[in-house]
Amino acid sequence: MSDTEARPVRVLVVDDEPTLLAAIESLLRKKGHEVVALDSPIAATQRLAAEDFDVALLDIKMPQLSGLELLNAVKHRRPEVEVVMMTGHATVETALQAVRAGAYDYLTKPFEDVELVARAVAKAAERKALWDRNRQLESQLREREGGAPDGLVGASPPIREVQRMIDAVAYSAATVLVTGESGTGKELVARALHARSPRKGHPFVALNCGALTETLLESELFGHVRGAFTGAQRDQKGLFDAADGGTIFLDEIGDVPLSTQVRLLRVLQEGEIKRVGSADSVRVDVRVIAATHRDLPKLVRSGKFREDLFYRLNVINVPLPPLRERAEDVPLLAHHFLRRYTDRLGKRVKTLSPEAVELLCGYRWPGNVRELENAVERAVVLCRGESLSPTDLPPSITGRTAPLVREAPTSADDPQWLALSYAAAKEQALRRFEKAYVEAIMRSCDNNISAAARKAGMDRSNFKRVLRKYRSDVEPDDPADAASALG
Repeated sequence: MSDTEARPVRVLVVDDEPTLLAAIESLLRKKGHEVVALDSPIAATQRLAAEDFDVALLDIKMPQLSGLELLNAVKHRRPEVEVVMMTGHATVETALQAVRAGAYDYLTKPFEDVELVARAVAKAAERKALWDRNRQLESQLREREGGAPDGLVGASPPIREVQRMIDAVAYSAATVLVTGESGTGKELVARALHARSPRKGHPFVALNCGALTETLLESELFGHVRGAFTGAQRDQKGLFDAADGGTIFLDEIGDVPLSTQVRLLRVLQEGEIKRVGSADSVRVDVRVIAATHRDLPKLVRSGKFREDLFYRLNVINVPLPPLRERAEDVPLLAHHFLRRYTDRLGKRVKTLSPEAVELLCGYRWPGNVRELENAVERAVVLCRGESLSPTDLPPSITGRTAPLVREAPTSADDPQWLALSYAAAKEQALRRFEKAYVEAIMRSCDNNISAAARKAGMDRSNFKRVLRKYRSDVEPDDPADAASALG
């Protein structure tokens, strides 16, 4: 049973016409819906921040905040909410723009039959229930298959929030802007959104916009006709043509020249492209996902990025945290990359030594996940045994990490002190790795000890003994277990 079948559909209605607002509220309540009716779009954004809704019914023309601006706010705060827009006959084109920005449907006023409103809300609620169910099933499938087939490895709160956002917005047609430092995995997010969307059977096309000159960029994106520029000896279709029906990922969107930004805006507004050198428009059906490591609002203020394009791209924002803000994911990522490169390179490396994990966890990772992947790949290539050691890691990592045990400089000349220091460092590394590993597995299993023990490949009682080192609320299974724990 879906969530919307288990309880009344929650509908947010926003319209500044009191009579119409009251009529819609009365109609929807008679249909058994739970309705919040507001005449202020500002008040609506406050309710959205605090409450869950299934469907939002929004008027387009309102004071303080337009319906399109409110739609963007809905999709930013609650991307899973299905939105139905209401518009006068004179603004149908605006309503169509709203649909392209993520609205499910639109209704024109005045209504010929008020029941049209109820039917539109019912269809939107059915659509949300279907997407909710699909997301639930896909999440269960990913768990059974071992977690993150799309490469979004991690169990920390920041990465779990990213995964939740992807699940929530994948089935929408809304434009997504992925932001974050270089190397955080922005293309992985784009591929995950595509793979979990209704467009997954169609092309996914990616382009780094910062790697091409202006002329080449426009030709790559939109195509060109023969004679459009020097060297254009035949007609050529662009990447928007190649991605028709699917998704296009525009990385480093902040580096796109202003003239090309105008062309991109037309695609997002009209769903049309013009090939370089041609006056004819070509219809395309493409979901756009853009990404940047740059501060786009700052570029807008300096006049280097169009404000209207920014708002078109930023319908839904997915911010990616840097690796230093989710350091607890480093051991999981390191083992993920270890498995990848031992398989790819045919090596017999089975694990990382505790000392190596300690160094990885202590490093700041300015290059983020990409730098970690490169470091593990290098270590696998260089490793001669079955366990990666600190000597296999890049000097940049081992040289920048602070010593695990700090003593007065004069003590370092004592061989006995050096032996004790190494032993203490090794013990510290073992415990920190063990703690990070156990906590990550418990989070991935929603704190179910039995499931976590199975995932770790350990007997339940043994797993609980390890867990009790770091959690005071774990009780022994039986007296024998308790005695063993005390020992």
